[in-house]
Amino acid sequence: MGKPSRISLAEVQRQVDGAQRRGDSAHFDFSEGRAPTLADLTESLFFSPGDGRIWLNDQRMVLMHSSALGHLRRELIDTLGLHRARGLLTRAGYVAGARDAELVRARWPDADAASVFMAGTRLHALEGVVKVTPLAFEFDIDQGRYEGEFLWEHASEDDEHIAAYGIGTEPACWSQVGYASGYVTTLFGQLVVFREVECRSMGASACRVVGRHAAAWGDVSEDLRYLQARDYRELRSEAAEPLAATPAARPAPRRRPSDDRHELVGASSAFNSACHQLDRVAPTQATVLFTGESGVGKEAFARRLHRISRRAEQPFVAVNCAAIPETLIESELFGVDRGAFTGASRSRAGRFERADGGTLFLDEIGSLSLVAQGKLLRALQEGEIERVGGSQTLHVDVRLVAATNVDLQAEVKAGRFREDLFYRLNVYPVHLPPLRERRDDVPLLMNHFLQRESLRHGRATRGFTPRAVRALLSYAFPGNIRELQNLVERGVISAEDGSAIDVPHLFRREQLSDETLLAIGAQGVLAAPRSAGQPPLRLRDAAPQATLHDIEGRLLREVLAECDGNVTAAARQLGLSRAQFAYKLDKTQSPARRRTRRPKAGAE
Repeated sequence: MGKPSRISLAEVQRQVDGAQRRGDSAHFDFSEGRAPTLADLTESLFFSPGDGRIWLNDQRMVLMHSSALGHLRRELIDTLGLHRARGLLTRAGYVAGARDAELVRARWPDADAASVFMAGTRLHALEGVVKVTPLAFEFDIDQGRYEGEFLWEHASEDDEHIAAYGIGTEPACWSQVGYASGYVTTLFGQLVVFREVECRSMGASACRVVGRHAAAWGDVSEDLRYLQARDYRELRSEAAEPLAATPAARPAPRRRPSDDRHELVGASSAFNSACHQLDRVAPTQATVLFTGESGVGKEAFARRLHRISRRAEQPFVAVNCAAIPETLIESELFGVDRGAFTGASRSRAGRFERADGGTLFLDEIGSLSLVAQGKLLRALQEGEIERVGGSQTLHVDVRLVAATNVDLQAEVKAGRFREDLFYRLNVYPVHLPPLRERRDDVPLLMNHFLQRESLRHGRATRGFTPRAVRALLSYAFPGNIRELQNLVERGVISAEDGSAIDVPHLFRREQLSDETLLAIGAQGVLAAPRSAGQPPLRLRDAAPQATLHDIEGRLLREVLAECDGNVTAAARQLGLSRAQFAYKLDKTQSPARRRTRRPKAGAE
C-alpha cells in the first residue's frame, strides 16, 4: 500500500497562516486543486424545478428553511425530552454523512484519500449546514488510526438552538456531530467518533470538534448511546426531564444478564424504522409477527419488544419450534400431567404456563405441523390450555410474539399453514431487512462485536486491518448479523493479542466471492489481494467514469504485466486460481478480440 496519509497540525497551521497573510482566510481550501474540489462538488448540485426535485449527483436533496428545521428541533426536544431528541438528530446526521461518503466514493474513485476525507467538510458547507476549517488532520489507513480537529463556524444548529433556549451548558450541534461520524466512519471502515469540545451554544465564539477512531477514545459508550437505538422504556421517562439534565445525573437503566447478548445496534434508516415500529406496538397487547431472513435478529427484536412493554417485569419465554420434534411439541407448549404417558413420573408446566403474565416468543413458527397449528390457534383464541393427559383447563395470560423466515402467505396457498392461524398472527407484522440492506450499520456492528467478544474471550486485538474492513463491507452476509458476529468472534480468537484482525482471521477462502475488492487508498483506487502478506495493487490512472468491468480488466492486465506474462503468478497475487484468472481476463477482452483468438491445439 502507499505511504500513510498524514497532514500535521503544523502543516495545516502553515497553510492557514499563509492564507491569512493573503487575506483570503475566509475561503481557505484545505487541499486546493485536488478533486473533489468545492467547484467539483458544486457542479454536482443541480435543480429540476419543473418536477420539484433537487439533486446532488444521483441523490435527491431537499431545500428547507432553517427556521422550519429549528421548529422541528424544538418540537422534538419539548415532546420527547433532550436526550431522546439528541439521539434522533444524531442518528439522522449519521445517515446523511454516510450517504455523502458513498456519493463521493462512487463519483471520485481515483481521488487521493486525504481529499476524499476532506470533501465531507466542503459538502457540509455546500449544504448550508456549517463552515468547516481543519485545525489538525492525521490518519493512517494501514494502522487504522484517525484523528482530526476542526473549527465549525456559522453552525445552523446553534442558531436555532440559541434562538429557542439561549446559552446553556451543553453542546448542541447534534446532527452535525452525527454527520461527521457517519461520513468518516463510512470511508474509513472503522468506527470514528466525533465529539464537540467547544460550542457556540455554550458561549464559545465558534464550535470545535475532535474526531478519533473508537479505540483512541477508550470508552465510547456515551457516544454510542446517541448513535444506537435505545431502550424506549428508558427514553420515555426522559420526556419529563428539564433541558439542563445531564446523562451523569440519571441512574443507569436496569439490565438483565441477557441484555448484552441481545443488544440491538444500528443507525440506518431501516433499523430505526423497525425500532420505531416496536415503540408503537409495545404498550399494546397486540400479537407481533417478525419476518425476515435467518440471522437478522428477530429474537433480539422480540426481547427488546418485551423489555419496553408493560410485561417487562414478567417472564420472557423463547421457543424454537423447528428444534422440537413434532411428537413433543404439544407437551413442550402446554405441559404434561403426571402419568400422561410412560415415563411421565411428575407433572411439568409447558411454555405457555411459564410465560403466564409475560411474553411467549415462537421462533420459526412456519415449521409447526398442521395439528400443532390447530392447538396453538385454540390457545390463542380462548386463552386456555390443557396439559397433555390432564383434564383441567388452565387460563393463561400470554402475549404472543412469533417469527418466521419463510413466506407464510405462500405456505397458506400451498396448504402447509392454516389460514386462520396466519391471520391471528399477522396482527402487527414487522419486517427486518437483511444486513446487506443495512450497510450503514456494519461498522457499528463490527465495533460492538469486537468489544464484546474481546471481553468475553479475554483477548486484546487492535481492531481490523484496512483490507479486513473492505472485505467485511463488501461481503454479502448470507447469514446476516449472526454471521457477522461469528466472523468477528473467529477473528478475535484467531488474531494474536496486540495485532489487528486480518482477512485470513475472519474468512475461509470459500466464503469470499471472486469479485475484486476496490477501495480508496492514499494513492488512488486500490484492489485488495486475498493472500496474507501481499501489498494491495494500485490501478494506474483510473478514469473517473470507468466502470467496474473496465477497472477489473485494467487490474488483471497490470498484474499480468508485472508478472511478465506469467498467468499462474498473476493469479496467485490476486488470490485466484489460474483458471479463474484466465476466465476473467478473457471476459474483459472486447468481443472482436475474443472472436479472433485462435483455439489451442487439440481444442474442439
